[in-house]
Amino acid sequence: MFKEFKEFAMKGNLVDLAVGFILGGAFSTIVKSLVNDIIMPPLGLILGGVDFADLHYPLDGGTYESLEAANEAGAPVIAYGLFINNVISFVIMALALFFVVKGINNMKRKQEEAPAEVPPPPRQEVLLEEIRNLLAKQQA
Repeated sequence: MFKEFKEFAMKGNLVDLAVGFILGGAFSTIVKSLVNDIIMPPLGLILGGVDFADLHYPLDGGTYESLEAANEAGAPVIAYGLFINNVISFVIMALALFFVVKGINNMKRKQEEAPAEVPPPPRQEVLLEEIRNLLAKQQA
């Protein structure tokens, strides 16, 4: 059973998947920072100083200065601002992956369109041609 698992784990596709998963996690951190630290502040400024991360709706009817204050008070809230941030992160991630896949597909298409190299003739053919040429020279 251990041998079968080792064969399964060492297959190229599984290793590629693991590497992709790790890179995806790192990439999502970068995208989250891009959204929270670069995109949302100017967008909030344009919309009148709104911090999307603080947008929330308290379900207990109370009013809280921020989402953090509502959480500290233990109030149930719908944090729709965080949801908006996550949707924007998802869209950016989906676009980035789309362009990566599109680039890979273009590279594959170019490889398929490239003319294949003509393989050299088999050694037997080369030898037979040399013998034929030698016989032709002797008869001439």
